[in-house]
Amino acid sequence: MGRMMVPRFPNFPAFSRYPSLAGRRRTRLALMALTGSAALLGGTSAEGQKRPLEMLDQLIPGSWQLREHGTGSSNVNLCLRSGRQLIQFRHPGQVCKSVVVQDSSDEVVVQYVCSGQGYGRTHIRRETNGLIQLDTQGIVGGQPFDYAGEGRRTGLCR
Repeated sequence: MGRMMVPRFPNFPAFSRYPSLAGRRRTRLALMALTGSAALLGGTSAEGQKRPLEMLDQLIPGSWQLREHGTGSSNVNLCLRSGRQLIQFRHPGQVCKSVVVQDSSDEVVVQYVCSGQGYGRTHIRRETNGLIQLDTQGIVGGQPFDYAGEGRRTGLCR
C-alpha cells in the first residue's frame, strides 16, 4: 500500500487547514440564518408561548369543597389561593420536584417526588373555573393513597 495523497486547494479557504476570517464569517452567518429559519418554521416566540400549567392559574381562588367520588366520607374544605395547590393535595406545603406529564387547556397531569416524604401523580380536569375533577394517587408517610373526587368553589375564604 502506498502513501495516500491529500489534495491541497490553496485557492479555497474552506478546504485549507485554517479557514480565513471571511470564511468563518460566512459560516457563522449561514448558521445564524439556519437557526433563525428553524425558529420561524418550528415554533413560536417566547411571547407566544403559554405558561406551564396555565389552566390551574385560571381556577377562581377562594373556598373550595372537595367531595370524594363513591364514598360517604366527609368533604374536604380548602382555602385555595392558586389551583397549583391541588397538585400536591396529599403533600401540602412540602418542597417537591415535579414533572409535567400533560398540560392542555382543560387538563393537567403532574408527577412529583417529595424527598423522603413520598410521591404522587395528580390529574386535574377543569369543567369550569369553579368546578374540577381531581384524581391523585401515590405514597405519603409510607402509606399509599388514592383519591378521586370533585372540587367546587363555594365562595370566599373565611
